[in-house]
Amino acid sequence: AGSFETLVAAVQAAGLVDTLKGDGPFTVFAPTDEAFAALPEGTVEDLLKPENIDTLTAILTFHVVPGKVMSGDLTDDMTAATVQGAEVMIDLDNGVMVQDANVVTADIETSNGVIHVIDKVILPEG
Repeated sequence: AGSFETLVAAVQAAGLVDTLKGDGPFTVFAPTDEAFAALPEGTVEDLLKPENIDTLTAILTFHVVPGKVMSGDLTDDMTAATVQGAEVMIDLDNGVMVQDANVVTADIETSNGVIHVIDKVILPEG
C-alpha cells in the first residue's frame, strides 16, 4: 500500500498512537511518505519539533474521521467532520478525492476502522 514511515513518526511525535489504536472505529486518510516529501522543504522536520506538537496534532487529526467510512459510503460533494474539528470535502468527479488529495488505495480494513491511502497531505485552514 506504500510506505508510511513519516506518518508513523508523526503520529508517535504527536502522542496519538494510543488514540488511533483505541476502539474507534476510525477512518484514516493516510498520506504516503511521498506525500509528506512533497511538502515544502523543512516542513516535516519543523512539525516534528516538540514546540510544534499542537500544529502537528491538528494536521494529523484532520486526516481522521470518526466512524468507519468505506468508499461505497461516499457521495459526491459530501463533507465529513474530522477529529480535528474541521470538515473535509469529498469529490467523486475525477476518481475519489479528499480535499485536493487523490485516494490511491481505498478500503484497507483494520481492526478498528478503515484506511484510505492518499497522495497528498491535507491541511486544515489556518
